Amino acid sequence: MIRSPRSASLSTRRIEAFTDGVFAIAATLLVLDLTDHSLGEVDSEAQMWAALGDMSNLFFNFALSFVLLCLLWRVHVQQFEHVQRVDTTVIWLNNARLLFIVLVPFATNLTTEYSEFVAGRLAMPVSFFLAILCSGLQWEWMARHADVMLPEMTTADVVAFGRASRSALIISAVVVAPAPWVGSWAFLPVPPRRRLHSGTAPQGRLIRGGCRRGECRRGDQYSLGTASTHSAPRVLTRRR
Repeated sequence: MIRSPRSASLSTRRIEAFTDGVFAIAATLLVLDLTDHSLGEVDSEAQMWAALGDMSNLFFNFALSFVLLCLLWRVHVQQFEHVQRVDTTVIWLNNARLLFIVLVPFATNLTTEYSEFVAGRLAMPVSFFLAILCSGLQWEWMARHADVMLPEMTTADVVAFGRASRSALIISAVVVAPAPWVGSWAFLPVPPRRRLHSGTAPQGRLIRGGCRRGECRRGDQYSLGTASTHSAPRVLTRRR
């Protein structure tokens, strides 16, 4: 039986470790396209450079997929910094996202090796679109039950994260639209930070180098960092 969000009693430790592992494996498998590619017969420096030049499209798709995976993982890390508890629905939405993450090496290979076909050119953009879709659905579910799953976030911060997730989904859909004609090159006009931006940090939480609420040691001194009203909320930093 699936527990209701109100009785969400699972910590995020296992889901974070599992997700980190899947992202790491998917990013590592991308290199197989490079190692499995044969340079052919090489008898001179000129032939060596020419053979490497012929791999330019392969190198491009490898680097692009690796960077996009890193950005998606970064969004996951930022979101789960604020998640306290999860339920079965969150777990399965996360599993759905990881399903498309592990398909990225295969999709990258299709886009590289079969770029003359529409299905090949669509493989990469569609895989990332579906992964972003699942990530957005997961956040929307947690936002609906923020009192249990995101108790330390303000309503404004939850809304900001949700707005950023929807923007990322829309932009990834825009990338898919021209993909039947240009393939993975459709990613290039989209700035990565806007495509996968995950919102600002919530007020009252500490960034790296500080401490979390309720975990500060006695005697530590903190000061408020400066920030404008239109930028990320102010955070506490520790004085050394």
